[in-house]
Amino acid sequence: MRYPVPFEDEIGDALRRTGETMTPADRLRLVEGGTARGRRKLAVRRATVAGSVLALAVVGVGGGHAAGLLGGGADRADGRAAVAAEGGTGQSGPTSPPAGAEGAVTAEQMLRTLTDLLPAGDLAGKDGRGSAKEGSSAPYASVVFDDGGGAARISLSLGRIDPGGESAASMVACPSKALVDFDECRQETLSDGSRYLFVQGYVHDRDRGAKQWRSTLLTPAGVLIDASEYNAPEEKGAAVTRADPPLTPARMKSLVTADEWDPIAAAYQAEAGAPPEEGAGGPGGPSGEKTVAALTGLLPSGLAVTDRGGEPGYAYVVVDDGKGASFVQINVQPGMSDLAGDFAGGTTLPDGTLLRETQDGDPDQKGGAGSVGWTVDTLRPDGLRVVIMAFNAPAQGRDASRAEPALTMAQLKGIVLDPVWTGLG
Repeated sequence: MRYPVPFEDEIGDALRRTGETMTPADRLRLVEGGTARGRRKLAVRRATVAGSVLALAVVGVGGGHAAGLLGGGADRADGRAAVAAEGGTGQSGPTSPPAGAEGAVTAEQMLRTLTDLLPAGDLAGKDGRGSAKEGSSAPYASVVFDDGGGAARISLSLGRIDPGGESAASMVACPSKALVDFDECRQETLSDGSRYLFVQGYVHDRDRGAKQWRSTLLTPAGVLIDASEYNAPEEKGAAVTRADPPLTPARMKSLVTADEWDPIAAAYQAEAGAPPEEGAGGPGGPSGEKTVAALTGLLPSGLAVTDRGGEPGYAYVVVDDGKGASFVQINVQPGMSDLAGDFAGGTTLPDGTLLRETQDGDPDQKGGAGSVGWTVDTLRPDGLRVVIMAFNAPAQGRDASRAEPALTMAQLKGIVLDPVWTGLG
């Protein structure tokens, strides 16, 4: 089932909410125009249940910025000093940009800049894309880098986002461990007002697949530079080649704060224009604050809320009735009338609302031992979709902490059918 965009995940992963096989630029392209459907990592965690997808609504970006918006200052200088201290200069070779008419920013520019900012090492598997003269295209570059310790994928994308929106804030805030498994997370505000986030996490989870270290810079003007590195030559589907990704945390910071991105971002800004305003409700649903408040207000008595959070159109809580933690998440998605066919075999209520209930083992396909997920999915006649899911575990991908979720199917049904969701935005 389709759903409007989170970030894993990337983030996504942002949200950041992006398809499992999407390239970084594909993730970014989803968000151009304010609403989209997809998935992001880092940020972005999703659960597939009997064809129904529930995801953290974290938004990726696809943007541009004006000359000088990346600024300079002490933080940027410190980053460049870290590169010099670690030694080495980048190496670049012939590139193979994708075919087609490119715009103000070319794939060759993106690749050359990325490789020039890397330390000495062998480069292979180059891929990149520039901006597009027609339509929306987020510039990105990606290479397989080997400093002698093992081949590792490194990628970077350039985008734009409304700096005052909830989605922007989520891109540079450490996520809850109820949503994302990570070892370390650091967030800070730089001297020029830019916000910076660095997360040492995983593509899937700590027991499966590669590590992902992600570095994200968001300027006051809404410029987003997002870089990821892995300890494998591909994000997914490749064997791990080294204990950790090759670039140190300091080097990852210097990569996204480098002045070399300024002229590229300026050219893209002139072509793409200012970032779209997110609006009070954000893309794809009501504000995270309203969604969290509505969900917590509808919880049955006797539950202690130990964690909570949200993004536009999405909220989660971790609750405990004394028998163990239980993760609960909800999506509120207007304009989803086209999904009516996906409710075949479900129930039609007297007011025309479509309803489907499912109970599944390994509900998010993340392998948590003994985990089950209970889902109630609804689609109102006006196109508003409200879908809730409860786990018998404290987070997605975690082992079961109790026999069943803390909320019964009847209680979940009561929450999604409550009239509070109508007009919440």
